[in-house]
Amino acid sequence: MRYNNVTPAVFLRRPNRFTAEVEIDGHSELVHVKNTGRCKELLIPGAEVWLTAPGTPSRKTKYDLIAVRKENGILFNIDSQAPNKVVMEYLKTQSYDSIKPEFTFGDSRIDFHMKRGSEQYLMEVKGCTLEIGGIGYFPDAPTQRGVKHIHELIKAKQQGYHAIIAFVIQMDGIAEVRANTATHPEFGEALEQAQKAGVEVLFFRCHVEPDSLEILNCSP
Repeated sequence: MRYNNVTPAVFLRRPNRFTAEVEIDGHSELVHVKNTGRCKELLIPGAEVWLTAPGTPSRKTKYDLIAVRKENGILFNIDSQAPNKVVMEYLKTQSYDSIKPEFTFGDSRIDFHMKRGSEQYLMEVKGCTLEIGGIGYFPDAPTQRGVKHIHELIKAKQQGYHAIIAFVIQMDGIAEVRANTATHPEFGEALEQAQKAGVEVLFFRCHVEPDSLEILNCSP
């Protein structure tokens, strides 16, 4: 997936989860942050960031903050909508008979339902933007919604679906994502239960540029 109208800037501060103050060409600008996670190890004063201008006339902010370079030099895409978009691009290449986003199962909406012949698949997508020591971790903030989705996938597996949790790694050079049990132990417990129940865990390795996110490969 690719962005238009990308502009470099410098991160100054984050007044709340939804906005950030950045410096563009010597002036301060309030921008929308397309990620409600903490990102505290990424969004630090002085960090290089990249913005895109969607061009929507009615919005309060002109720009969306979509990428940031960490102190270790790794470039991160932090757009929370990007993982589903790149996964949809990937799924279209995998010879499924049908692909339905936002599929209602139980009390949840699961990101994708796919069908190939008589086989049915449910896939929940999680974007990983937390890196510690060369390993990806999820989540970077507690997510009861994420735990709920995992339990739904366990039920789906018991009902005969191919159930999949897919982690989109929104940075280069990282091949694995682990549960961030220090931040949310319950998520780690749910993920372990899912794996024991036969839910498949996939890692989508990606290449990040300021104006794009691309899946390189997919592995268990």
